[in-house]
Amino acid sequence: MKYQVKQVADIADVSIRTLHHYDDIQLLNPSTVTDAGYRLYSDSDLERLQQILFFKEIGFRLDDIKKLLDHPNFDRKEALQSQKDMLMKKKQRMEEMIQTIDRTIQSIEGGEQMNKRDLFAGLSIKDIEEHQQTYADEVRKLYGKEIAEETEKKTSAYSADDWRTIMADFDSIYRRIAARMEHGPDDAEVQAAVGAFRDHICQYHYDCTLDIFRGLGEVYITDERFTDSINQYGDGLAAFLREAMIIYCDYQEKPRP
Repeated sequence: MKYQVKQVADIADVSIRTLHHYDDIQLLNPSTVTDAGYRLYSDSDLERLQQILFFKEIGFRLDDIKKLLDHPNFDRKEALQSQKDMLMKKKQRMEEMIQTIDRTIQSIEGGEQMNKRDLFAGLSIKDIEEHQQTYADEVRKLYGKEIAEETEKKTSAYSADDWRTIMADFDSIYRRIAARMEHGPDDAEVQAAVGAFRDHICQYHYDCTLDIFRGLGEVYITDERFTDSINQYGDGLAAFLREAMIIYCDYQEKPRP
C-alpha cells in the first residue's frame, strides 16, 4: 500500500514539513515519487519513521539515527527492545516524581507533614552535586587548573533542573552503550551513542576535541573513581567504552573522499 505525505503525517502525527525535512536530509525518502512529483510512502517507510521517532524520543540526533538505520547490521527487533528498556527507565523516574507530587499535595490538603526525605524522592540533589564534582575532577585531570576553573564556572551556572536534564541525558547514553556491549565496540548503535556522548560533553561541559576524547577514555580505566562509576551500568563498561571511543576517534580522523 502507498501513502501520500498528508496521510503519513496524519497516521504518525507529525507535520508535513517534518516529513519534507527528513526527505531533504536523506533520513526518510519515500519509496516512490510520481512523475508529477508526489511523494508516496510504503509500509516499510512507515516502519522506518517509527524507528526515527523512537530514537528521537530517547535522545538520538537525526544524523546518528540515519547512520544507525542505514547500517547493514541494523536489527529492528533488537532496536525496539533497546528502546523499550530505555523508555521504561524514563517512565520509572517520571512515575517516581509524579508520586512525590501526589504525596506532597495530599500532605498539604490533609495538613500532615511529609517525611523530609520523601519530599525529594526522584529529585536527588546529592546526585547532582556528585556529578558536578566528577566533571570538575575530570577536567582538572585533562586540562589543568586554569581550564578546570573556567569549566567549573560554566557548570556552576546550571540550575538544579539543568543538572537533572544533563544527568538524565548522561544516564541514557551510558545505558544505551551498556545495552549493546555484546555486539562489540564497533557496533553502529554503540558508535552513535559514543558520538552523542562526545556531543553531550561539548554542549554542557567543555570543548571535547578528539585528542581530549581519547584521553578521557584512558582516564576511565586508570582512575578507579571513574571506572567504578561507569561500571555500575554494566560489568566492564568502562573498558568497553574506552575501546568504543578509540574506534570513534579513529573513524573521525580518517580522511574523507
